[in-house]
Amino acid sequence: MHINYVNTIKKNSLGITGILLLFFMSLLAFIAPVLAQYSPVEPSTQTLAFPSASHWLGTNDIGQDIFSRLIYGARTSLLIAAGAGSLTAFIGAFLGISAALAGGICEKIIMRAADILLIIPNMVVIILVAAYLRPGIAALILVIAVFGWQGNARVIRSQALSLKERAHVAAAKAFGAGNLYILFKHIIPDLFPLITTSFIYHARRAVFMEAGLAFLGISDPAVISWGTMLNRALDFSYLNNWYWLIPPGAALSITIVSFTFLGYALEETIDLRLGDKNA
Repeated sequence: MHINYVNTIKKNSLGITGILLLFFMSLLAFIAPVLAQYSPVEPSTQTLAFPSASHWLGTNDIGQDIFSRLIYGARTSLLIAAGAGSLTAFIGAFLGISAALAGGICEKIIMRAADILLIIPNMVVIILVAAYLRPGIAALILVIAVFGWQGNARVIRSQALSLKERAHVAAAKAFGAGNLYILFKHIIPDLFPLITTSFIYHARRAVFMEAGLAFLGISDPAVISWGTMLNRALDFSYLNNWYWLIPPGAALSITIVSFTFLGYALEETIDLRLGDKNA
């Protein structure tokens, strides 16, 4: 049975909602230079100004336009989501498939490394690394990926072990198909929904972790982040600055929810695909 992944998501209301929300946030990030009336980093003398026609969401404590920082913050979150999600999914898939197909000492090394990282509380490690290094966007993506691939690798390995014993793979081998042909024609296509869901899960996780580190004040202060905005807004909460506090929290929530809804929609695709292969 051929599964049309796009049609499967279209039939799922959560999937449609997730795609629309993610498209909206991506559009804001893409056209940020057009929408922003002011530089998101340049201070001014109009500090702690309330929302007005000139500053739609007011200004912060050093006179930076809050609306400009809000939409530029979308760029940071989505860039980290795409980078960390892709790198983590790739590392997990590569190591999981390698362990399943190579076997032997290679499989043992990869799985023992995954076991060690599963035991270590990676959130604590990432916080400690961030506190000492104050990583920028590229370094943060790398840190999240290095300490986040292990669960994905174990799931991919388990499914790859099952797939390589299926009848259609055995038939391909009987007709003389090589390992690379089987890998790219059968194993990876059958694992693609699982890898895609892994990307979405880790992208959502990366958005949350970046905002959390920024909120704790242990990320690169030069990076425009919703977490940093929330951190600074709380310092002036006595001014009833809802216009500074609520928007970054709402934007962060919308982004995380969009990835969550999209992930739920893809679960049905995975069940259909794997169910078909198990038949």
